Amino acid sequence: MSPRFYTQIESPLGPLLLAADEAGLREILFVNGRHPAKPQSSWKPDRAPLNETIRQLQAYFAGELETFDLPLAPEGTPFQLGVWHRLCDIPYGETISYGQLASRIGNPKASRAVGLANGSNPIPIVIPCHRVIGSNGKLTGYGGGLPIKEKLLALERRQLRLL
Repeated sequence: MSPRFYTQIESPLGPLLLAADEAGLREILFVNGRHPAKPQSSWKPDRAPLNETIRQLQAYFAGELETFDLPLAPEGTPFQLGVWHRLCDIPYGETISYGQLASRIGNPKASRAVGLANGSNPIPIVIPCHRVIGSNGKLTGYGGGLPIKEKLLALERRQLRLL
């Protein structure tokens, strides 16, 4: 098992904890989110392996980047990994429902399981779980809180500038 490196950055959404190893970006955690995040004791503080992630996040927050190009290494079940992979297919500025996402993974009756997988996404923002909304068009849960989900969607619709 390779060492996991981390750093914390300030963002327009509040502080973010970033973690990566040689395989790629593993986690983006909201320090002040629903489940406040802190680094695990085995992680090593080192910003250098995360410089490209930081650069792309800053460009995204500035409205200058629509598609991330980073090596991603989320850890999850095969079902979760499949859901997270399909999240990356949702175009910038668009939203879909949990039911639509379930259909896209080939299991239209799995909207509840898709919702659970979506809520377990370890790399929010980059893997755009914020683009999934309720079938009624309303925003539903988000690890960083609904106000952050609203901000991300408004940024992508060019209704808000974060930087």
